[in-house]
Amino acid sequence: MSIADRTAETVWTGNLAQGAGSINSGSGALKDQSVTWAARTETPGGKTSPEELAAAAHSSCYSMALALSLGEHKLTPERLHVSSTVTLDAVDGLPTIVSSALTVKAVVPGVDAATFQSIVDEASALCPVSRLFAGASITVDATLESA
Repeated sequence: MSIADRTAETVWTGNLAQGAGSINSGSGALKDQSVTWAARTETPGGKTSPEELAAAAHSSCYSMALALSLGEHKLTPERLHVSSTVTLDAVDGLPTIVSSALTVKAVVPGVDAATFQSIVDEASALCPVSRLFAGASITVDATLESA
């Protein structure tokens, strides 16, 4: 039995260059989110893209994994700010998601920089979205900030 199943759907009309799609999620969190090829590869113009959604998934998943890892070390973060930049590039002439660069800025009382970095490494192994991207280059630039 799975831990969770979530759904989303896209209805697309037209060809790739001039067509458009609308994304809806089963939870209702995504409702009529527009997506186009131009928004994906040029200027977003208020529309989303698979890469933006993947970046949102990765940053939120990683923040949960880091909170879990910190908790296992009896540490409670005051704040975790995690951003992800997902890159779409051509590989052998095909558009391919090649990387996700995570940036973490954290306020965690009671931890030194070296211990924090080891916990960041633990979290990297825990994040299911990181494992989904296993073929891509994933980097984590983590900074422990003072309160």
